[in-house]
Amino acid sequence: MKIDKILDDIEEIGDNHVATSTDNPIRKDAFNLSDLEKIDLIKEDVKHILETLGMDLTDDSLKGTPLRVAKMFVNETFGGLHPDKKPKASVFDNKYKYGEMLVEKNITVYSTCEHHLLPIVGRAHVAYISNGTVVGLSKMNRIVDYFAKRPQVQERMTMQIVKELQEVLGTEDVACVIDAKHLCVNSRGIRDIESSTVTSEFGGKFKEAATRREFLDYIKLDTEF
Repeated sequence: MKIDKILDDIEEIGDNHVATSTDNPIRKDAFNLSDLEKIDLIKEDVKHILETLGMDLTDDSLKGTPLRVAKMFVNETFGGLHPDKKPKASVFDNKYKYGEMLVEKNITVYSTCEHHLLPIVGRAHVAYISNGTVVGLSKMNRIVDYFAKRPQVQERMTMQIVKELQEVLGTEDVACVIDAKHLCVNSRGIRDIESSTVTSEFGGKFKEAATRREFLDYIKLDTEF
């Protein structure tokens, strides 16, 4: 049966974090529909899923769920898919000539595993060394949030954050470490509630052992890379 072949293929892939590139796999026609049109279609899909599971959608507690989920997917959980929502990261001249490392740590990460559509929750730590320009601190948080709000693979998200800041700041000297729990591991499958996943991306001077060590000391992460 066709469904058996699909299940066999899924089982073969397992929980491997497979990603085809540093870009999210988005179709060329992804934004042909308006957000309202997407919400309307997703609402019907969620309704079908719940009915297939045997839920009674005439119940007061459930009848609004399909619309709530659809609006959440489009406007919140996966809002970072739309390029129009990319944060405007204004840069400024480094007039005070600060030449040391700047670290923004413990940035909250709320993302979604693209393999099971379950939450990824953790912290991102981002750093850069100015080569003449600086960026507003809140913009670093917003960049993290933008790339988190989409179906993601943590490795890809880490690289995307670094790449974006490198382009914004005009320097290779950017680093990011993310430490996050994946509910696809914590709440299903092996159900290991203690484990977390750490990913890193080091650019420019952060590839040097001393600079990388300084950054890791700032964020108090003892993991060796």
